[in-house]
Amino acid sequence: MSETGVETEVRSVEISRRPAGFTQEQLDWVPWVEPIRLADADDDQRPLLEGDRGVGPYFRLLARNAAVLAHRSANDKEIFYGREGLTRAERELAATVTSRHNGCEYCASVHSRFTSALSKRSDDVQRLLDDGNSVRIDERWDAIIDFVDALAATPPRADVNHLKRLRELGFGDAELHDLVLSTASFSWANRLMLTLGEPEVPLG
Repeated sequence: MSETGVETEVRSVEISRRPAGFTQEQLDWVPWVEPIRLADADDDQRPLLEGDRGVGPYFRLLARNAAVLAHRSANDKEIFYGREGLTRAERELAATVTSRHNGCEYCASVHSRFTSALSKRSDDVQRLLDDGNSVRIDERWDAIIDFVDALAATPPRADVNHLKRLRELGFGDAELHDLVLSTASFSWANRLMLTLGEPEVPLG
């Protein structure tokens, strides 16, 4: 219970329930800042919390700033469901690589599952999670991984050689735009996840 008598969602994750490493298994996420309750959402927040994802603590926490969450949700929709450019699987791969670079186990678990489901390459995705972004898989995925990893670095290490390599593999402006957008967006998303809470292995 909080000081106001309302049950709090803020707590520390027990050591035994912290992820042992990067995984494609589903994880929960425990906030360090109190999310809003659905019953307390106002007229600006409520539409942003519709559907299954709005029930979870992460989006209910982000809804404390409804305008930012609205922009973030629109950005997500454009990244993953845009009609041109990269395939959805490669957009998810870029999100996975960014999350692996930044050490965000929760985001990596979500987007590695999508990458596996869409590409039908679960073993390759698991190698990426296990070995990190230095893994070698095939020419196209290696080029994506190397560019995204370099772009996600602080400061960024991506250069014209990365772009030349991708263009030689047939990547056009639209595909490159999607890679940059996914990397930038998930560098932001990872930092939110890592500073506002922590992942937890579900019970049972």
